[in-house]
Amino acid sequence: MTEDRPEIFVLAGVTAVGKTAFSLDWAERAGAEILSCDALLFYRGMDVGTAKPTAEERGRVPHHGIDLVDVREPFDVVRYVNYAKEKVEEIHGRGKRVLVVGGSGFYLKSFFAPVADEVAVPEAVRSEVRELEQTEGQEGMVKRLRELNPELPESLDLLNPRRVSRALERCLAGGETLLDLERRFRELPGPFDSHCKRLCLLSREPEDVEERIRIRTRKMIQGGLVEETEALVEEGLRDNPSASRAVGYRETLSMLDGELPREELADAISRSTLQLASKQRKWFRNQLSADLELLAGRGEGFFTDDFPLVPKT
Repeated sequence: MTEDRPEIFVLAGVTAVGKTAFSLDWAERAGAEILSCDALLFYRGMDVGTAKPTAEERGRVPHHGIDLVDVREPFDVVRYVNYAKEKVEEIHGRGKRVLVVGGSGFYLKSFFAPVADEVAVPEAVRSEVRELEQTEGQEGMVKRLRELNPELPESLDLLNPRRVSRALERCLAGGETLLDLERRFRELPGPFDSHCKRLCLLSREPEDVEERIRIRTRKMIQGGLVEETEALVEEGLRDNPSASRAVGYRETLSMLDGELPREELADAISRSTLQLASKQRKWFRNQLSADLELLAGRGEGFFTDDFPLVPKT
C-alpha cells in the first residue's frame, strides 16, 4: 500500500513478449494474485489460440478474468471494469497484491483513465446502426458518421468496424458530436482513481518478437488450434464478431471455409499477429506512461528482480 491508497501493479506488453512467465514469477515472489486484462481470455474454450495460462500455471498463482463467459456472449469494457473493481477489492481484502496482466490496450487503459462515457444507447439505435452496416457496409457507416461530425477525432480508427459502429451509436444516441462527447468524457473520474497504479512495460526488439510469434503459431497449430476452432463454431463462435475476428481464429475460420489453403495457415496467422504486435507497440507508446520498461535481449527472458516496485519478501 502507498499511504492510504491501495496499489495496483500492471504488467503490459505486446503479444508473445513473455508476459505469462514473468507474471507468474513476479506474483509468486510478491505475494500477488493475477487479474487478466486480455479481451479474449474472457471466453471459455478459447484456449489454444489465445495462449491462455494452463491449469498448471493457474495452480501456481490464483488467476482472475479467465473463462468468464461462453464464446457466443458479448463482453465489453464496462462489464470488465465492474468485474475488475470487484476482484481488486476482494484480492486486497485477502491481504494480497494485485498484478494486472495483459496486452489489450483499451482494457488496460481502464485502470488509468475513464474508458466508457455515460451515453446510454437504446436498442433501437443499435438496430439502426446494425442495419446500416448490413446494407451499406463500413463505407456507409463512415459516411453517416462524417455527416454528423464536421470534424472527427484523430484517434478514431475508421478502418475498425467495431469502433466506427460504436462511435455512430454514441452520436445518434447522445445528439452530440464525437469531439463534444470526448470533451465531457475527459472530465469523468477514472474507475481506479483511488488506487496508486504502477506500470511495467515488457518489450523486445521487433525481430525477436517475430521469431517468438512464428514459433508460438506453429505450436498452436500442432496443439489443436484447428480442432479447437471447429468446436467453438459449434458453440457459436461465428455469432460473436469480436471473438470470430480475433487473430488466429479468423484465419482458421477462413481455412475451414475453403478460402485459405491449410499449408498457408501458419504464415497467415503469423502475419496477422505481427501486425497486431506493431499496433500494440504504437498504442502503448502513445497511450500509456510506464514507470519502468524492461527490454529483453534476443532469446533471453526477463528477471523479476528488475521490477523493483515491491520490496523483497
